[in-house]
Amino acid sequence: MTARILLAAGGTGGHLFPAEALAGALLGRGFAVDLVTDERGTGFAGKLASVPVHRIASGGIAGKGVTTRARNYGRLMLGFLQSRGLLKRLKPTVAVGFGGYPSLPPILAAQWGKIRTVVHEQNAVAGRANRVLMKRANRVALSFEHVRFTEVLPAAKKIVTGNPVRAAVSEIAAYAAPSAGGPVNLLVFGGSQGARVFGRVTPPAIALLPEELRNRLKLVQQVRREDVEDVTKAYRDMGLDAELSPFFKDMPARYAWAHLVVCRSGASSVAEIEACGRPALMIPLPNSIDDHQRANARSLGEKGAGWVLDENDASPQALAQRLTAILTDREGLQRAAENARGLARSDAAERLADVVESVAGEAR
Repeated sequence: MTARILLAAGGTGGHLFPAEALAGALLGRGFAVDLVTDERGTGFAGKLASVPVHRIASGGIAGKGVTTRARNYGRLMLGFLQSRGLLKRLKPTVAVGFGGYPSLPPILAAQWGKIRTVVHEQNAVAGRANRVLMKRANRVALSFEHVRFTEVLPAAKKIVTGNPVRAAVSEIAAYAAPSAGGPVNLLVFGGSQGARVFGRVTPPAIALLPEELRNRLKLVQQVRREDVEDVTKAYRDMGLDAELSPFFKDMPARYAWAHLVVCRSGASSVAEIEACGRPALMIPLPNSIDDHQRANARSLGEKGAGWVLDENDASPQALAQRLTAILTDREGLQRAAENARGLARSDAAERLADVVESVAGEAR
């Protein structure tokens, strides 16, 4: 009988991307795989059609008002009851949680039902849901060597696997710094909240760059749909070659093209920067829960694999100064790229699959 693994993940890409990578590795090893997420989750967008997707009720607690918290506690309880029924039907050997509140009901239900569990933490600060779940998990897989709030766990329970990324990202060719006097390719992205602040700050910062550098600049930038017209005009007025879009479906190709990435520092962004070996100027989301984006960014910055600029300090003048210093230092760019790739764990999906397979073996 084929062993079944249940993956539980929040509905955002930061949780679903590593779940997708693990699912692919487990399918290749002959396991049956199911995914459970909340109503937002879109599964694996048809990439792994053999993975059934189950949706449960869920809701966030941290940072919410009293009324919303009360409602979402009720939704989490409903999700727990739904998960218990799902587990009785599917009978998984192991349940793997990837964080986010939607992972809480199914992994708690699995632990309640004596099903072995693995928790994967993508960030340098353990998330609220994972902090609850990792206490009773059989293994806790980490993306960073040091993860806040996991210090109390027994060393034998923890293993550093890295954060799985899409194969197309880790297969990108080695970095080459811009040639003297040649084009300088700048990629700017950051999700909806990153796109908002970057759309406001980046155009005036670009206008303040030295003319010689600005004339060499090629720009690809994620911009909110409602801001595309204004940002397009700003760049057109300064004669800049810019490609703007609310969303890019071909991010691996964009990474491969970039000489410098300006971005947020969510777990998936950091893992992909490492995997493809691209230097990055990271502007952490200032109101991320437990300030985990700042911790993620520092994990690269402290190892010479990128630079960190706080959003509160990211005036057009400050951003222009940082961009000028970084983009005119070819050796610094090359060094940061090599350091970033040196941090990558290209086999993270297989390492995580090893952990799950080991725990599945213990259940027999």
